[in-house]
Amino acid sequence: MNPLCQALQEYLTVRRALGFQMRGAGSALRRFVEFAEEKGASFITTDLALSWAQQPTEADPAYWTNRLGIVRCFARYCRALDSRTEVPPEGLLPHQFRRKPPYLYSDIEILRLIEAAERLPSRTGLRAATYSTLLGLMAVTGMRTSEPISLDRDDVDLDRGVITIRSTKFGKFRYVPIDSSTQQALEQYQRRRDRLCPDPQAPSFFLSEQGTRVNKFTLEQTFVKLSHEIGLRGPSDRRGPRLHDLRHTFAVRTILDWYRKGLDVESRLPKLATYLGHTHVNDTYWYLSATPELLQWAVLRLEDAPGKQRS
Repeated sequence: MNPLCQALQEYLTVRRALGFQMRGAGSALRRFVEFAEEKGASFITTDLALSWAQQPTEADPAYWTNRLGIVRCFARYCRALDSRTEVPPEGLLPHQFRRKPPYLYSDIEILRLIEAAERLPSRTGLRAATYSTLLGLMAVTGMRTSEPISLDRDDVDLDRGVITIRSTKFGKFRYVPIDSSTQQALEQYQRRRDRLCPDPQAPSFFLSEQGTRVNKFTLEQTFVKLSHEIGLRGPSDRRGPRLHDLRHTFAVRTILDWYRKGLDVESRLPKLATYLGHTHVNDTYWYLSATPELLQWAVLRLEDAPGKQRS
């Protein structure tokens, strides 16, 4: 076995034992090791890491920087095992990832997305019910794309109106309370799902037409199809509003609602951060800085603060 292959297995075991999921990084490193094997390399060099990181050549340079960073961490581990290992220096690829400005959906756009999902071709009707309910739940809870499709039936307590989200982005779990209208929508879906698919192949709450768990890739592709259908994207547009922007919209609307009601937003942000599953409240603050209307409300509130001297 190639020494890098053995080192990678050990590295992933150690990192996962420390609480890191290593899903994307693990897949990337396996591809890197395969690349190294093709090149006949048994240890990491800076040139090898750079050559792999800058693929594909048409990718965003920030993508290259991220790939090199993944290899750099692995190289630090390998350095203790093989002194020939070179750790690519910081700043070798200086490009930084920049968060895209969120697209904020209007009520009409969200409604049209759900209505379009209800019209999806479906042999039994389950596909249309699943995707329309999924999109509605994401819009009213701000869940990450992976979270609702990961729900099992036991995670959705419709008697208490609480959803338990497990295996979150940071390996923790959290409770998401839902209001009565959301409970009713989920109850309706549950009854329809059980009638249309009485013998499912998976314990998941949301089922595909085949009775299996909904696939994230399929969910995102379905969303793109619906976006084209309702005009959120042009016929040939490869980019446009994202599924994840439903989460941004939920967060922004929540904060805007607090401002409009004259509530203390600062004291409530940690609650929103917990609800959204953010590890740091700074991730929630980003919604404030990324949205001009929110920033405007914050400035107005600051100007009205006690003891503030007006110019």
